[in-house]
Amino acid sequence: MRELPTPPGAAALSELIKKRLAEATASKGTRETVTVEWNQQPLHVEVIDLPLSRLYFNPATHRIRAQRSHDPQRDRALHEDPYSTQSQDYLKFLLQAEPKNPSRRDPDFENLKESLQSFGQTDPGLVTHEGILVNGNTRAAALRELGRQSMRVGILPESFTWTDINAIELSLQLRDDHRREYSYINRMLAMEEQAGLGKDKQAIAKEFRVRKETVEQERWILSTIREQIKRSQGPRGAVLTLIDFEDHQEKLKELHRAYEKLRAVDQEQADVFKELRLAAITLGFAKTDVRHIEDGAFQDTYLRKELPEVFFAATADEDAVTVPGLGVSIPGDTDVLASARKIHDEVLQAKAEAKDLSGVPDDDRKHAGEKFQQVWKAFDGALDKAGRSARLRKRKQLAPARLADACADIDQCVVDLVQARASRALDEEAFDDAVVNLRESLRKLAHQAGRGIRNPGSGVSWLLEAASMEDIS
Repeated sequence: MRELPTPPGAAALSELIKKRLAEATASKGTRETVTVEWNQQPLHVEVIDLPLSRLYFNPATHRIRAQRSHDPQRDRALHEDPYSTQSQDYLKFLLQAEPKNPSRRDPDFENLKESLQSFGQTDPGLVTHEGILVNGNTRAAALRELGRQSMRVGILPESFTWTDINAIELSLQLRDDHRREYSYINRMLAMEEQAGLGKDKQAIAKEFRVRKETVEQERWILSTIREQIKRSQGPRGAVLTLIDFEDHQEKLKELHRAYEKLRAVDQEQADVFKELRLAAITLGFAKTDVRHIEDGAFQDTYLRKELPEVFFAATADEDAVTVPGLGVSIPGDTDVLASARKIHDEVLQAKAEAKDLSGVPDDDRKHAGEKFQQVWKAFDGALDKAGRSARLRKRKQLAPARLADACADIDQCVVDLVQARASRALDEEAFDDAVVNLRESLRKLAHQAGRGIRNPGSGVSWLLEAASMEDIS
């Protein structure tokens, strides 16, 4: 955990806080307090009014951790001097921004402003003795826009470290009644931070109110996103950011579940599948579309017919890779996996360059956009064909599946019949009527099976013979 410096004017504000706390203690009126959870114990802190102009947005807040990468230059300035006017303005901008697209204002922020305008501040914020907002950063931004001069805040103990501050912020934001949830990426970053503090998966799961398997899944997803960001950096330095993956929560979760199932059967097929589905996600296809990439066979069966050969790896790295210090060699990538990785890298780098407005020349950015569209069209055609094949397979399997369900119902009927007869509760007339209906249904089934199946197997042959005997009788 990085210990941030003390903000300017912290000593003077701390003295003001002590005076107002003393006044609140000496007052005979009702004192307002707020309760927070710290070290799994309730902590009651006094609430006072403080000037908004002397409070600082929290540079380490989890709420906008991923969004800081929206403007790398301002993010660097924020890292170097978190309390400068420029840095605080950047934090204010991000607090007002939409998590998936920081260039747009967040409608939730506008709703918060309207609520504060109509009803005032109903819940106090939370600050340190140095005036750093631990909870209520977004409210402070909204109150400043409304022209308010002060804010009600609870005062944390003077001894609190940055580790304590972060723990308090997480405990508050992860309550069920919080007003504005963390974005998906920021939630995963908060989990990663807790793991960095030495907490095991079970403790993190309890703190975030999720299952241990969810913690493992989200750590895998965040690691996968970081790998994609690293691979997106091309020769001109353009690179994707965490924000670019903010809108893919469900697609990435489905990817993880499907990848783990495939990996248990065939590691290479699972890796090819992962590369291709991640490429489709980066291209922006909907969840229902990317599901058509069911395994690594999608590349040769559908994609190779749509995408020019230049996008595929000419030859794989067949040389074995030696693990330093161990003297152990492992085989390199196969042709199929190398091609899948090359396609994925092309997509990542093209997207990074197409959206870069500062470091990439206009001509290169235009070329990257054209390449991105070319791959998108190829994937669109391949996904369409894969979807049609999937629907055809489903239609082929529909009749056998329905018959299997009917068999299961008949098996259950046998059990119910035995139990009803043993308890003398069988409605014999109703049962006889049901059997008559079954006979008629089997006749219809035999009629259609006799028309559509040229070389019937033993099962269909029995059905046709039974129906024929029934007709004779």
